[in-house]
Amino acid sequence: MRSRLFRLVAATASLVLIAFLVPLALLVRQVAADRATTAATAAAQSLVPVVATADRGTVELTVSQVRATSRYPITVLWPADGSLIGASAPRSRALQLAARGRSVTARAPGGREILIAVQGAPAGTIVIRTFVTTAELRAGVLRAWLILGLLGIGLLGVGLVVADAIARSMLGPVTALAALSQRLSGGDLDARIEPAGPAEIRDVGAALNHLAGRIGDLLTGEREAAADLSHRLRTPLTALRLETESLRDPAEAERVTAVVDALERTVTQIISDTRHPRRSGGRCDARQILTERVDYWSALADEQDRPVSTVLPDHPVPVAVDGDELAAAVDALLENVFAHTPEATAFTVRLEATTSGARVVIGDDGSGLPGGDLPGRGRSGRASTGLGLDIARRTAHAAGGALTLGRSPNGGAEITLTLPAPSAIS
Repeated sequence: MRSRLFRLVAATASLVLIAFLVPLALLVRQVAADRATTAATAAAQSLVPVVATADRGTVELTVSQVRATSRYPITVLWPADGSLIGASAPRSRALQLAARGRSVTARAPGGREILIAVQGAPAGTIVIRTFVTTAELRAGVLRAWLILGLLGIGLLGVGLVVADAIARSMLGPVTALAALSQRLSGGDLDARIEPAGPAEIRDVGAALNHLAGRIGDLLTGEREAAADLSHRLRTPLTALRLETESLRDPAEAERVTAVVDALERTVTQIISDTRHPRRSGGRCDARQILTERVDYWSALADEQDRPVSTVLPDHPVPVAVDGDELAAAVDALLENVFAHTPEATAFTVRLEATTSGARVVIGDDGSGLPGGDLPGRGRSGRASTGLGLDIARRTAHAAGGALTLGRSPNGGAEITLTLPAPSAIS
């Protein structure tokens, strides 16, 4: 912005100075020429009274006296015999024209000649000639042009200095606004700016400050509401735990208690995350997380006669995702399999280690997703909230990975969760 304003002022000032200085320079040259011409004409006209009334001898004497004091050569064309009195001069066409009674000023090689025709003299029409050299016509012009050039450069410099000062006065507040917006986009909602600069920029700064405060208030309210809602779930969880204790089958009671414990840990994690959101992704062993989650869902799969196939490496697979977040994403994907495919439909959980991280692939033998594409958040073609896949998608995107949809070998849906390794984002 600063360089653009600088170039704009330089171009504008240059055009204005050229439009002003060029005509002025031409005028100075014309004035200098007119001044020299006027002085030479005055010197020649001083002889008019003498040549109009005196004889040749007196004219020769007067011409010699004038030449001694004048800087311009004086020549008199005597009409009786066509001879020249005074300085020698070429018999130009202008001299011949003046001899016929017409005073003229004409260009000549090396300068300008001035011819004054004096009529009514006893000897006939007498012509007084003087000559002004080119150097005399341009005397002082170069110096005046130099002064004008320096004046133009000075004015241009002043204009550029003023433009630079204006640009800096605007660029500073604009740069501060850009830095503030970057900090806000990075999640620093405590960032503020002291409004400065022109009124419009100050208004933008004040609006950004207000926007940051408003966003902070909304996020705080949202987190508190989510935490309060999650906290309210503890009461039914406590009642559910008491109910599990009354179960007669110890194995069933143990299984239900494990589910309640997992649900309570999830609620506790939600409360912690909403009140103190994490700003970095963390890391975990994807193989361990998938082993735990498949074991958890295997009990339900056995009840629904669902064949489960797992393909896991025999070594740890670190990924740049927090363990609880990855577990929630895998749960969301597996829940979709149970919710949207008929009982006895087989599914596969596969973990593939790659050079840049890992891929978690969950496929089923169902009919696939409606429309063949991942639904947006809150949208689903079936009886669901549409948030399950979005949880997995946001987990992948937050870590720098991706969530993609494909077809399993048996024609069902196949969701691939691509996750980077911890070193890939460090």
